[in-house]
Amino acid sequence: MKRRSFISTAIAGFGMLPFMSGAASALNESRAESLIDSLVADINKVIASGKSEPSMFREFERIFARYSDTSYISAYAMGNDGRRATSRQKSAFSSAFQGYISRKYGRRFREFIGGQLEVKGVKKVKQWYEVKTLAKLQGQSPFDVTFHASDRSGKDLFFNMYIEGINLLLTERTEVGALLDRNGGDIDKMIAALKKAS
Repeated sequence: MKRRSFISTAIAGFGMLPFMSGAASALNESRAESLIDSLVADINKVIASGKSEPSMFREFERIFARYSDTSYISAYAMGNDGRRATSRQKSAFSSAFQGYISRKYGRRFREFIGGQLEVKGVKKVKQWYEVKTLAKLQGQSPFDVTFHASDRSGKDLFFNMYIEGINLLLTERTEVGALLDRNGGDIDKMIAALKKAS
């Protein structure tokens, strides 16, 4: 369970993009692989930097913004409750969610020191690309991490990730839904709680 718990939280925040509409820009296998290579390189660079934890969190938030469509991710995380949220609430949630992801998963990245992700293969699946990687953590057996990448937002982004069959996109929606339930369905209270959550 340790390895699943770590990698599920460590990278989940960077792999929760749903399929998005928009003009396609001819994403191919090479670009899909390059996207994941760049993401992993940026993560590893922060891990090896020796910076303080708050500084690392800021860097992870920057990486999250670079490789993700934060507005769409947060809208997906809110689920159907997003339909009753005001524009102000949606904007506040998107900001709070980005900070929450950086804190929650940034702490887990510390456990990744000395580990690595290796891209093992890329193939086209319907309108997106599947990028398979092998995660190697110190003292643990290697295991598969699969990314789905698309350019339907107009940019090359990954929109989901599977860790040993676990759909991380749906997992995070469940977490946000549970937080909303604990706050009596009050969106403002949920956002306030999210700002403190990690």
